[in-house]
Amino acid sequence: MARKRPTPAQAQLHLQLYDLRREARLRQARDWFLQHYLPEKPEDMLRLAPPGSPENASMRMVISYWDQACVLLNHGLLHQELLFETTNEFFIVWQRIRPFIAGIRAYLKNPRLFEALEKYSKAYEVWAERRTPGYVAAMLQTMRPVAPSQKPG
Repeated sequence: MARKRPTPAQAQLHLQLYDLRREARLRQARDWFLQHYLPEKPEDMLRLAPPGSPENASMRMVISYWDQACVLLNHGLLHQELLFETTNEFFIVWQRIRPFIAGIRAYLKNPRLFEALEKYSKAYEVWAERRTPGYVAAMLQTMRPVAPSQKPG
């Protein structure tokens, strides 16, 4: 069976999502999240992004942006393979919160919190591994925080 091609409407929405990622505040939030939001244990989450802080706003902005994009996938408004071929950032975001999601869901009494982000991150992992075996493991290895004594310079 041939792969279903993205519709023009899906491609347009995909480009609109890309434009939103270029918005100054979201770009700032994404830069902070990818460079500095590296929790290793649950208490790091509050230390890195205390409630009411600009960092907390950035964290929430990035996670909710990618969860919303994945919800659009759930409803067929975005084309899954088109998204997977053009970004893995949602997968990186998921990996940063994955170790703590059970506790977050329990605390907020919402077992479905970030469910779409989880679903498509798992799908991305299968898709990427099928296309390029070993890629996911290599990417995950590069995402591990580096101890201060191991940082260059």
